[in-house]
Amino acid sequence: MGKDVTRISVSRDDRRRYREKVHRCLDVLARMLQESQFEFNQPHIGLEIELNLVDGTGDPLMRNNEVLDAIADPAWETELGQFNLEINVPPRELGSAGELEKEVRDNLNLAEKGARSVGGRLVMIGILPTLRESDIHLGTLSHNQRYKLLNEQIFAARGEDMHIVVDGVERLDVYADCITPEAACTSVQFHLQVSPDSFGPYWNAAQAIAGPQVAIAANSPFLFGQELWHETRITLFEQATDTRPQELKSQGVRPRVWFGERWITSVFDLFEENTRFFPALLPICEDEDPEATLTRGDIPELGELTLHNGTVYRWNRPVYAVVKGKPHLRVENRVLPAGPTVADVIANGAFYYGLVRYLAEEDRPVWSQLPFKAAEDNLHSAARYGIEAPLYWPGLGELPASELVLRRLLPMAHEGLERWGVSQSRREQLLGVIEQRCRTGQTGAAWQTATLHAIEESSGLDRHASLRLMTNAYIERMHTNKPVHTWDIGP
Repeated sequence: MGKDVTRISVSRDDRRRYREKVHRCLDVLARMLQESQFEFNQPHIGLEIELNLVDGTGDPLMRNNEVLDAIADPAWETELGQFNLEINVPPRELGSAGELEKEVRDNLNLAEKGARSVGGRLVMIGILPTLRESDIHLGTLSHNQRYKLLNEQIFAARGEDMHIVVDGVERLDVYADCITPEAACTSVQFHLQVSPDSFGPYWNAAQAIAGPQVAIAANSPFLFGQELWHETRITLFEQATDTRPQELKSQGVRPRVWFGERWITSVFDLFEENTRFFPALLPICEDEDPEATLTRGDIPELGELTLHNGTVYRWNRPVYAVVKGKPHLRVENRVLPAGPTVADVIANGAFYYGLVRYLAEEDRPVWSQLPFKAAEDNLHSAARYGIEAPLYWPGLGELPASELVLRRLLPMAHEGLERWGVSQSRREQLLGVIEQRCRTGQTGAAWQTATLHAIEESSGLDRHASLRLMTNAYIERMHTNKPVHTWDIGP
């Protein structure tokens, strides 16, 4: 969720000063881009994984601070809900990332040991199936002033409770008086460091493939006991952080969770849009004078701009950061759910990194042929219908996601990974997981729904008891690290 804050009240003067400071930061960023301040040698990748905590029955466990104390590793931190944790995996060169899977598994095993020491377990899944409406309230928000202030500011902007409606296999229609429903959304975020000159093509490529990504990795079919979309997390996140009452939606005011509205030519386009379109949620000013810092030859943190950027939830977000005194830019890919296994997560990453490399370097870019609205429609179709969602692709028209990936996108991903320096054997291993998922049609979402139905038909248990059984069966298979397409149906 980003850096913590200490102030818990906001005045009108705070907002005015913050707006002015954000615009000054934006001017400094423009100057840095013009003066080629960004050193760039070898692209690096990074990874964040959000997880859920459950008790022995599979219900959410609200003890993330105790689990963090037991883990005692700075790579782990809290997330929005007390049943959430997040791990940040250190960046590395993509071509030399062969040990990434082992490193992530070792980290999760360490955290699992910490969770068990306080009576819990970890679940890597898009939405925890056993989560109930009674688990979502202000009292289950993590003990972090940032989250408290964010909650206050979102509801001050809305002026009313959130209305969350999802029409899927079943229908969900609930109201919430805090932002904790957002905590139900646990994701994987892939980071890719790129040069300023190549940022536009890489961001455009990531936007173009958001639909196919979600379709083949869907893992969030249940929320509050209802079977909804294959990747319910997409629509839930869009609604759970919406600062707009109905009247502002009707006026066309842009939402905070945003796909965007156009292809870009520069990273500056995105930061400028964020500044122009979205009022501050966390108007906290830093002491740094970014212009003076840059003028004396140092690199500014641009704290206000990056904080503001962190409250505009683009599915592919631009990131500015300073590491060891050097500035860099990253594309943060945020569309995918966590899980089901580490093997699945790493395979999803290989598909993403390979595909964006290939598409970003095409002579005739796909975004010159794909309407931006079609890319956005692909994302929502994929979230609703999963691996067989109808998706549009230039030259092919509309076809099932699995067919699009097998026929067109997997060969591109193979070539892109080769350009990154990934060996043939490793490419075949990782992308073979994606291929088999497409051929079997079994994503995490497909396995969850099939298993729940099998339990309900054979046991006569009610929905929540069946979801508990399914969640426990999921956890057992998760620990085998066998990709989800190989999982057998049933408890």
